[in-house]
Amino acid sequence: MAVSTIPDRRASTGKWSRLLLMGPAFVAAIAYVDPGNVAANLTAGANYGYLLVWVLVVANAMAVLVQYQSAKLGLATGMSLPEILGKRLRTGRRRLYWLQAEVVAGATDMAEVIGGAVALNLLFGLPLLAGGVIIGLASMLLLVLQSARGQKSFEIAILVLLGVIAVGFVSGLFVNPPDAGSALAGLVPRFEGTDTVLLAASMLGATVMPHAIYLHSALARDRHGYSEDPAVRSHFIRATRVDVGSALALAGVVNIAMLLLAASSLRGIEGTDTIAGAHAAVTLALGPAIGVVFAVGLLASGLASTSVGCYAGATIMGGLLKVRIPLLARRVITLVPALAILGAGVEPTLALVLSQVLLSFGIPFALIPLIRLTGNRKVMGIHTDSVALKIAGWTSATLIVGLNCVLITLTIAGRS
Repeated sequence: MAVSTIPDRRASTGKWSRLLLMGPAFVAAIAYVDPGNVAANLTAGANYGYLLVWVLVVANAMAVLVQYQSAKLGLATGMSLPEILGKRLRTGRRRLYWLQAEVVAGATDMAEVIGGAVALNLLFGLPLLAGGVIIGLASMLLLVLQSARGQKSFEIAILVLLGVIAVGFVSGLFVNPPDAGSALAGLVPRFEGTDTVLLAASMLGATVMPHAIYLHSALARDRHGYSEDPAVRSHFIRATRVDVGSALALAGVVNIAMLLLAASSLRGIEGTDTIAGAHAAVTLALGPAIGVVFAVGLLASGLASTSVGCYAGATIMGGLLKVRIPLLARRVITLVPALAILGAGVEPTLALVLSQVLLSFGIPFALIPLIRLTGNRKVMGIHTDSVALKIAGWTSATLIVGLNCVLITLTIAGRS
């Protein structure tokens, strides 16, 4: 484990110095506002109004906890979560673990490319397949920026795109504000049949994303390095709390805004169970300017998230298999499934929602090892999770696994 040459920052632990260290969490936060979120949240709002607002609030609270733990693991150990698991698992189990993680990363990447292609279709009328190719090429340019200019430049580019996403999906609420009473009522946990459980699992998978759990430990480590000095590590970990809190607060606002927009403007309108239909309804109800801003937000979401997803896949493969494929080569390989789906004419919104359900099933495989590691004093030393943090982590994991079990039971039984 290499020792960082980062200077001792014990003398500068104020809030301004911590702000200067922000960045990695905003890259990870892109995973929380990707096209899969758009599909799941718009579908939930258009079909069930404010019913599932509580799912987003709970999922975002879980996301803050999980991303903080992931970043803390990277800073405290100098290794990413995949690297630690790669050292601990035997060969057969390590390869199987990599396979499920790669499937999850692939589902993520597929969703991002499809979402970006839909946005280009809405904005310029491009065929979905051509749009998918363009999104793939554009994401390559972002990855080149990361390779050529370093992580900080990549973070700035992603932060700009995150701002565009926020404007794209929040602006409509100013034109047609949601009903405050109904929105507050949506904070009461409840379901209304199998379909709402399916949507909740999709929203959860789209919010607490496995690939972001794997990635953030590497992002924080690569940005700040590793220091043998516990005081320096503690400083970075404190700064990470600000980073994660700010990034996930923004992502949470955008997610909830999507659902509120659909609930207030799209409820009961035929065809709003697809992104294209939702865009048409938004344009009709709120005006063409808001429709364009909405589509631009979706485009920024697809472009940013597919770059981050590819980066996460490389982190997973490098840590678990000790195999490193150039990012651009990986980008070309992982484009194939998304382009195949677009070329086959599969309805894009359905593909996005189902991809997020798959992500939900992948969460425990990333979350449970993370909680065990951050709660292990031999691994974390003085940075081990507190008792309260351990309880919160295991409670989150239990809720996620429980929701997935309910989803399986209801789907097999076919009851509503």
